[in-house]
Amino acid sequence: MTHKASFLLALSFLWIFHDFATAKNTGADSTGINKKRLWGLTAGLGAAYGVALIGLNEVWYKEQGKRDFHFFNDWAQWKQVDKIGHAYSGYHLSRIGKQLFLWTKMPEKKAVLWGAVMSQAMMIPIEILDGFSVEYGFSWGDITFNLLGAGLFVSQELLWQRQKIRMKFSFHTTSWAPLRPEVLGKSYMEQLLKDYNGQTYWLSFDIHGLAGKHNKFPKWLNAAFGYGAEGMVYGREEENNAHGYECYRQYLFSIDFDLSYIHTRHKFVNTLLFLVDMIKIPAPAVEFNRKNKVNFHWIYF
Repeated sequence: MTHKASFLLALSFLWIFHDFATAKNTGADSTGINKKRLWGLTAGLGAAYGVALIGLNEVWYKEQGKRDFHFFNDWAQWKQVDKIGHAYSGYHLSRIGKQLFLWTKMPEKKAVLWGAVMSQAMMIPIEILDGFSVEYGFSWGDITFNLLGAGLFVSQELLWQRQKIRMKFSFHTTSWAPLRPEVLGKSYMEQLLKDYNGQTYWLSFDIHGLAGKHNKFPKWLNAAFGYGAEGMVYGREEENNAHGYECYRQYLFSIDFDLSYIHTRHKFVNTLLFLVDMIKIPAPAVEFNRKNKVNFHWIYF
């Protein structure tokens, strides 16, 4: 859950300084990198992140208790929904990082690579803090999915100079959270972060972009494939079984709406579109699982 802290911090920077979201590099820049902007960005983001880590350590880790640094294999927990969440954070932190570095007039390819570096630099300290936590530990699985998310972003930028396959997120409240609110969350905002039963992660495919030039497929319409799980009151399947709960994976297919093709003259609106494009907009969906086989949802959140 704590990996979301770095994602929310970078998101706040993008929102406060909404010029970042519309920053572009139109080619070779004769003036080079704006060093004042680069140093200002580095110092501001570094200071804010440092304060956030100190606060996280005081509020989150001290409450749980500390021990010597250790490793922890959490692969079997939460049907790997949390791991996909790490990839999602790595992907969008890289995406935000690119925009931040473009704002400094950095060449586009360098901005892409440094954006990915920034994403990992913001996530690794949290993994190290996990390594000293009594309840958690340093997870190589988390590190792997952090890198996979960044890799998905970088590979598309280098190959297509555009994101044709986007990671998106959706959430709905569930009946599982009230059964264990201290772990799955009491309020809506806590459940948004903690209740993996209600989290769905999507790969949204830009069919128009993937089909190449001169195709007539609508630019705004994507095909989305989602992954989630339910019935998880406890992290591991054997724990759920022991308490009488049946957890199961969910595979979904839905349509999605691609906002990246929309451009306006208003920076605030463009920033809003940039942020909303991280979210899977509710739409009809077909769900496949081993419990109920096939379910149709008129609107799936």
